[in-house]
Amino acid sequence: MDKLQIVGGKRLNGEIAVSGAKNAALPILCAGLLTAGDVELSNVPRLHDVRTMLKLLEQTGLKVTQEDERVTLNGAHIDTLVAPYELVKTMRASILVLGPLLARFGEARVSLPGGCAIGSRPVDQHIKGLRAMGAEITIEGGYIHARADKLKGARIRTDMITVTGTENLLMAATLAEGETVLENAAREPEVTDLAKLLVAMGAKIEGIGTDRLVIQGVPELHGARHAVISDRIEAATFLCAVAATGGDILLTNTRTDIFDVAIDKLNEMGLQLTVSGDTIRARMDGRPTPVSFRTTEYPGFPTDMQAQFMAVNTIASGPSRVTETIFENRFMHVQEMNRLGAQISTEGNTAFIKGVDRLVGAPVMATDLRASASLVIAGMAAEGTTLIDRIYHLDRGYDRMEVKLSAVGADIVRIK
Repeated sequence: MDKLQIVGGKRLNGEIAVSGAKNAALPILCAGLLTAGDVELSNVPRLHDVRTMLKLLEQTGLKVTQEDERVTLNGAHIDTLVAPYELVKTMRASILVLGPLLARFGEARVSLPGGCAIGSRPVDQHIKGLRAMGAEITIEGGYIHARADKLKGARIRTDMITVTGTENLLMAATLAEGETVLENAAREPEVTDLAKLLVAMGAKIEGIGTDRLVIQGVPELHGARHAVISDRIEAATFLCAVAATGGDILLTNTRTDIFDVAIDKLNEMGLQLTVSGDTIRARMDGRPTPVSFRTTEYPGFPTDMQAQFMAVNTIASGPSRVTETIFENRFMHVQEMNRLGAQISTEGNTAFIKGVDRLVGAPVMATDLRASASLVIAGMAAEGTTLIDRIYHLDRGYDRMEVKLSAVGADIVRIK
C-alpha cells in the first residue's frame, strides 16, 4: 500500500494548475447515460474515483473514449441496467446512475453505496423523490431496484439539503413527463455545472444556482460539449498549504467566485491573495492568524475544506474553534494531527484548537479523503519527517497531489 513521505519546513514557490472538480465530474459522467448522442467532456480530472465511475459506466454498455483530460461518452448501446456492489462499494457517487437509468430505460438496479467513513449519508431522499415521480422502488439484498414505465413530473421537497440527491432527481426529471419542481435543492457550484451540461443537452431547467429548480421534461436529450468546472476544494487545499508553509505560488485554472467564503478566511489568516482572471497569486510570510468557522451548505463554509483549514490553525498564533454541522464523523483527523504535536480537543461537533509554535513529524494514518489532504499540509509545516499511510483516500480526490507540490518546492515523495 502506497505511503507519502514528507520532510517539512520547505517554502512553496512556483505555479500549480488546478484540475477539474471531482464533485462535478462524477455526476456529469453519469449524465452520459441520458442520451444516445456523444457527450464530449474536457477538464476531467485524472482521479481514482473518476476511473471507478468510468468502469461502472462501461459495464452498462456506455462507450467511453478517453485521452488525458478529455472523455467522450456514447450511450447508444446501453444493455445493462445494474450497478454492481463490487464497483459501488468504494464510491458513494455511484448512486448517481440510478436517476438517469430509470428515467431513460424505465428500470435500474443499484447497490447501496459506500465511500469515505465520515458519517451517515443515507439515500432515502433519492428514493423519496423518485417515488414521488411514480417509481416503484424496493430494497433487497443490498440493492435498490427501481421501476417506472415513465416518470411523471412532481413537486419534491427534500427533508434536508442533499447534493447527490438534487443531482439524481435533476437528471431523472429531464426525461420525465411534465413539470418537476425541486425545492430545498442544493446550490453547490457542482450542481450548477451539471445543470449547465443538461441544458446544453436539450434539457429545460429554470432556477439554476438557486434552491428551487423547475424542470420541464423533454422526450429525449442529445449530445453536447462541456468543460468541467475548476475544483474549488483542490484550489483551497493548495492555498492552505502555502498559508501553513509560507511562500509564493500562482494557481491557474481557478474560479474564485465559487469559493469566496474560503478566500475570505484565508485573507483573515494573513494570506496575501491577488486575483487576476482565472489565476490566484498567494503569498505568505510569518505565522498564520487563527480563524474560527462553522461548516454549512453552500454558499457557507464547505465541509470538504474543514480539515485543511484546521491544519493551518494548528500552527496559528492563538486559539480557534471549528464546528462541523454536515457529517458527524469528520473529526477523525484530529488524533492524527495531535500525533504531530497539535493541541486539539473536541466536544460534540466542535473542535477547539490551540495554535502551537511548531509541529514535529511522525507516522500518521489517513482516514478519509479530506483528512488525507490535511495531514499533507500539517506534514509540510512540521519539522522533520512525516509518513502518511493509507493515501489511497487521497488518490480518490486529488490529481497527483505529490507531483504538483514537489514541483513548487515541497519535499514529498510517494513510497510504493
